[in-house]
Amino acid sequence: MKRKRKANRPVVIENDQVVSLYFDARGVQSTMLRRDPYALALGYTRTMMGFLLFQPFPRRISMIGLGGGSLAKYCYRHLPDTMISVVEINPQVIALRDRFHVPRDSERFRVVCADGAQYVTVPDHRPDVLLVDGFNADGLPAELGSRTFYEACRRRLSDDGVLVANLVTDEPDFHRYLRSLREVFANAVTLAPSEGSEHNVTVFAWKGADEIPSFATMLDRARALGTTHAVNLHATATRIEYGKKFNWHRYEQTC
Repeated sequence: MKRKRKANRPVVIENDQVVSLYFDARGVQSTMLRRDPYALALGYTRTMMGFLLFQPFPRRISMIGLGGGSLAKYCYRHLPDTMISVVEINPQVIALRDRFHVPRDSERFRVVCADGAQYVTVPDHRPDVLLVDGFNADGLPAELGSRTFYEACRRRLSDDGVLVANLVTDEPDFHRYLRSLREVFANAVTLAPSEGSEHNVTVFAWKGADEIPSFATMLDRARALGTTHAVNLHATATRIEYGKKFNWHRYEQTC
């Protein structure tokens, strides 16, 4: 039985403290703090910044899914030497960029209206970090969780690039998405429970090194980056370390 598709018209709800983006009443897509528009208000976005523990100084970042621009704005401010490209399929979401203080397009920052699943198949630049957070009113589109998509992502990444995906555990196809990632990236994949969320997990998959950085290495990097980043990377390192205990074999047997 197919799920009934919902309208993907974005709705903005705001009060004196926050401006939030919704597609329906099920959950918030993005939140901006009025007092600090560049802060990461939602915990899962802070966990996704854990890519810094793999790639502390990325040259290029590509993002699939703009939303309210939280991750794009944070990277724009705190990684001033990084080229950033954001792909968003919904022009109505892009039309809200000024309301969420998303930077104007420039030599190092751009927002592209395109299908993220198609975008990764084009042999353009090769990002060091690829962030995938492309949810709509129905959840994660199947095209952004397929093996074909993840294979294209892996090809698109630089030789030591990192893929970071936001997934939701109560989605019907969650385990299929995880299986696809595991099949494409083999042992070079791990996950972390996302901060402040019961159902979100952040998946990190990488090229190059065969093993995840050690906990000591991640803590050293978190300490070194602490003066320039407004996120608790020590806490994220602990979440990634905890994620190493995930029982992939049990998951594979049940999918």
